[in-house]
Amino acid sequence: MAESEYISIRGGRLIDPANGIDAFLDLHIAQGEVVAVGPAPAGFSPDRVLEADGQVVCPGIIDLCARVREPGLEHKATIASETMAAASAGITTLCCPPDTDPVIDTPAVAQLIYQTAQRRGAARVLPAGALTQGLAGKQITEMAALKRAGCPVMSHADRPIANTQVQRRAMEYAASFDLTVFLHPEDAWLREGGCVHEGQVGTRLGLPGIPQAAETVAVARDLALAEQTGARIHFRGLSTARATEMLAEARQRQIAASADVSAHQLILTEADVDGFDANCRVIPPLRTLADRDALRRAVADGTISAICSDHQPHDADAKLAPFPAAAPGMSALETLLPLVLGLVAEGIMDLPTAIARLTWGPAEILGLPLGRLDQGRSADICIFDPQAVWTLTEADLVSRGRNTPFIGRSFQGRVTWTLFQGRVVFRRNREEA
Repeated sequence: MAESEYISIRGGRLIDPANGIDAFLDLHIAQGEVVAVGPAPAGFSPDRVLEADGQVVCPGIIDLCARVREPGLEHKATIASETMAAASAGITTLCCPPDTDPVIDTPAVAQLIYQTAQRRGAARVLPAGALTQGLAGKQITEMAALKRAGCPVMSHADRPIANTQVQRRAMEYAASFDLTVFLHPEDAWLREGGCVHEGQVGTRLGLPGIPQAAETVAVARDLALAEQTGARIHFRGLSTARATEMLAEARQRQIAASADVSAHQLILTEADVDGFDANCRVIPPLRTLADRDALRRAVADGTISAICSDHQPHDADAKLAPFPAAAPGMSALETLLPLVLGLVAEGIMDLPTAIARLTWGPAEILGLPLGRLDQGRSADICIFDPQAVWTLTEADLVSRGRNTPFIGRSFQGRVTWTLFQGRVVFRRNREEA
């Protein structure tokens, strides 16, 4: 791992929502930390100066859900490949779900992931500990030990716990150790066999549907359990308008609940499944235009406080089966920031709010001192050119996953530099940007 340098970033528009900063200010880094915002400290002599004229400087992006496929599915991707992809996208922290092989249900597996990422050095990987052993939904894990091993949150990946009593006990145990519980809001019985939204498009295509109630029934149950247990819960990947309303109502009653949304749910709808594009086979499914617009409003007003990639890289064969049998998920690290910047261009939210949903919001959910650039913080920094116009091609993808419906799509805004713990881990030539 390279030593961190003394670096000055000059001339950029510094946006740090956590500290209420949106101004043209310089940033100075030493020994992996931010040492000053604005004028350099007395006697500070940078080894390197990054000229950021015309660019935005912000905290490194924090992605609450990204599968790195290691251990167990290295034929799809590895920690090395996906952290490098993250760095190319301005992402400096990834939270990976516990559905690896083996499952992250012991300190040994958590430490393996954490230490492998440390050796790679391109981004921070935080393993989410499993709520139950083997994600089987029967016996709860030793959450205290998982927390000590580096798991900041507990999760059940995308596998709902069918037994409500087991979920209650898991939430009580997590609450006793001040751990946030990530929940995939889905009723497995209502989802069973479905692969698209239950609506007009799915019916016309003859595809089995997943009703909105599969999400809202689960949200109602989980909110009731949160109120009962006092646990702090986080809904991983909301997709329906009604669920956002239920979350807002619960928060007004002081229930400790938060939520994120996958970036593609803010862009695509059930109409994009037309043509049986397996790259649009995702869970939860793409919903209606009304749902998408409600999610956008919830992100803009803060009901949903984080946007994540829900990155799921697959090998090519996984998407070649007929639509219902194709593996769900898309490769999404490298489109996270561009998709969110597209929402800014549409006027859905302003740029500081968008950056907050990618940095400060996720950091608050994780309960970690990240996503901000005040003095003494880790120098995790994303620098991007908001005017750069480019078209995504397969050759642009650093991730091993090529399974994205956004190939051929034009974007405005592209990462030019990424710093992680004070080290430059990615640089794009200006002519490429």
